[in-house]
Amino acid sequence: MINLQNKIAIVTGGKGQLGKVITDQFKSLGATVYDLDIADNFDLRDKSSILNQYKKIFSKHGKVDILINNAGVSVFEDLMNRKEEDLDFVYDVNLKGTFNSIQSFLECYDLYPQESASIVNIGSLYGVVSPDFRIYGNGDRKNSEIYGATKAGIIQMTKYLAVYLADKNIRVNCISPGGIYNQNNPQSEEFIKKYNDRCPMKRMARDTEMVGGIAYLASDISSYVNGHNLNIDGGYTAW
Repeated sequence: MINLQNKIAIVTGGKGQLGKVITDQFKSLGATVYDLDIADNFDLRDKSSILNQYKKIFSKHGKVDILINNAGVSVFEDLMNRKEEDLDFVYDVNLKGTFNSIQSFLECYDLYPQESASIVNIGSLYGVVSPDFRIYGNGDRKNSEIYGATKAGIIQMTKYLAVYLADKNIRVNCISPGGIYNQNNPQSEEFIKKYNDRCPMKRMARDTEMVGGIAYLASDISSYVNGHNLNIDGGYTAW
């Protein structure tokens, strides 16, 4: 029932683990997708660069129907070892970068009349709850306070913008993934076992399991869904 035929979509962080899956799935559903990534010198910290890139896409197609703000970064040292540049890096990409992306999108949207658009932000399980530190062992990539803070900010920004942009017929929603197994850089066996014990579905997520929710929120089938944060976490936040 989800149909993205004739839709133009932008996916930031489009060459990362989740971004690539989003891009591939959206293409299979009929969308024309621009996967913008730091690997191609697309830097969310550079507002002028973002705006320039978005203007090119809008100019080519006369519209952009979908914006997926997927790009994000984290740091993993213990809180007491956090440096100011670490805080700035995560904030500048995750929260300020998402804002830069949306603001640039809106500047272009106002130049090219279209009926509607959908923005989907990527939050996190850890923007909703604190990490359970009991599941981390030595050497595990411990989730950081600044990552969770920026993801919580994205969830709140989603709600704010859903109200602010309703008159423009732009819906703004968010998904918050649970722990996703990383095939290229796997989590430790100890972490996986403890995470599985902590999650009601007894396993980590596959990256492909995020895409259904994103595609739903991006598509016209969710035309009355606005300001929502969808937890896709196997029930992790249910207890």
